[in-house]
Amino acid sequence: MKAEIADQLVLLSLIDEFGSLTAAGEALGLTPPAVSQRLARMERGWGLQLVVRGPRGAALTPAGTALAVHGRRIQREVQDARFSFPAYRQGLLRRLRVGAFQAAALHLLPPAMTALRHQVHDVDLSVVDIRSDDAIDLVSRRQLDLAVLASWDVLPRVPPGLVLTSLLEDPLVVAFADDHRLAASARPVALASLRDEAWVVIRGGSAAREQFDRLTAEAGFEPRIRFETESYDVAQALVATGYGVALVSKMARRPDLQLAYRPVQHRQARRTVHALRRADSATGGEVGAAELTSTFEGLLRSAAADLA
Repeated sequence: MKAEIADQLVLLSLIDEFGSLTAAGEALGLTPPAVSQRLARMERGWGLQLVVRGPRGAALTPAGTALAVHGRRIQREVQDARFSFPAYRQGLLRRLRVGAFQAAALHLLPPAMTALRHQVHDVDLSVVDIRSDDAIDLVSRRQLDLAVLASWDVLPRVPPGLVLTSLLEDPLVVAFADDHRLAASARPVALASLRDEAWVVIRGGSAAREQFDRLTAEAGFEPRIRFETESYDVAQALVATGYGVALVSKMARRPDLQLAYRPVQHRQARRTVHALRRADSATGGEVGAAELTSTFEGLLRSAAADLA
């Protein structure tokens, strides 16, 4: 059933590309009657008209256009597989699977990836956006070769067989709307001076929230929380509306928003960014996996040094 749906989606993408049922059928090795039959089954199955036939060819309806997007994606994946598989058979392509939390994916990974492309050829590099809490499990189960994660007050408990390397200290800053009364100064701000502010905070249950709760308790106040979110990006977007302030990491700052940032007067107001890999760094005997992971970790350290 899944294969049939994939074939249907590819057919729609080809009809959209060629504007003709006949040409789409030829690309798939189907006769015109076979194309018509498949199209009829598709429209019965999806419950909508997908193609409009006319004297000058065929065009997709809005529903057909929406489905054709997925068909084009399937075609790209097939083409990628055909391109890369010969290199796997010849033992030429080395695989590197990397995961990173959002701010690291934006600021640490790009320079390291660019440097890797210039230093090492024939690398099959894939990157996935992850939560820091999931990094240890993903690397342990060999779904990732290397993960970039953050910790707040307590270092992650790394099981035997994994190696945790500190990349940088990422200090926390207070984000204000640019017209806030405290936005004009660049001097460090004491959290106690913000006791009367409304706050945008990370949701409870996370290490970031636990650190925020501890810092405000040490400053002697219980914050008035107006919004809760899982994302520093969302927090800053809400701060820009003028309805609160937020404690965010320096690396996560959003220069595209109308915000001002001030350092926090507290030496423990920071998070630490780490690289995590397996001690063997090998993935099923792939060629040069350990060396490749080690190389990329070194490039991450260089990128982190530039950010510090």
